[in-house]
Amino acid sequence: MLVEINRVITPEQVSHIRARLAAAGDAWVDGRVTAGFQGAPVKHNQQIDEMSHVAQELGALVIAQLERHPRFISACLPLGIYPPMFNRYGEGMTFGSHVDGSMRIVPNSGRRLRTDISATLFLADPDEYDGGELQIDDAYGMHAVKLVAGDMIVYPASSLHRVTPITRGTRLGCFFWLQSMIRDEGQRTLLFDMDNAIQTLNRSGADETARTALVGTYHNLVRMWGET
Repeated sequence: MLVEINRVITPEQVSHIRARLAAAGDAWVDGRVTAGFQGAPVKHNQQIDEMSHVAQELGALVIAQLERHPRFISACLPLGIYPPMFNRYGEGMTFGSHVDGSMRIVPNSGRRLRTDISATLFLADPDEYDGGELQIDDAYGMHAVKLVAGDMIVYPASSLHRVTPITRGTRLGCFFWLQSMIRDEGQRTLLFDMDNAIQTLNRSGADETARTALVGTYHNLVRMWGET
């Protein structure tokens, strides 16, 4: 399930993050430092050292916004979030086809996080760079994603995906992974669809008894399928 989540952060927050990244200096490192065996040979970008103060500060800002974004909660039902990281692609940079690693160790905690969902938050508008599409393969074909700054795409971490070469400008982004309370992608999709239907019925003022029953069914399914 690919879900676009709009206005995760405001234009003012985008500007703040970009200013902090522009002044980060030596905190920018080779993106391969966090790539696994499969990803390292095809990863050609830069990213902020995830242990740096600027990464932790900006990551906390992003998480604070996510925690109050209803569409994000509905689509992901997050159990754990890997601390957001920040990257940039200049001209000629790319990230070839790969599948994200299945487990990550959360820094400074030793805790393992299963990567059910991958997330990319765009920090540059599409007209600022050429190339740089996030291409995601699924059972329905290839999807090319290039969103406005402040918008985000979430998709199964098991998907084969890539970032096409930059031919002009600079692509800035924030990326991270999530472990969902609902491990199975098909079950997450059903719950997301059901939650959207509930919200539509709430807005339409449909029969209250039926809506209450549907909400109860939703939460009973979360109880049945969920992990804590």
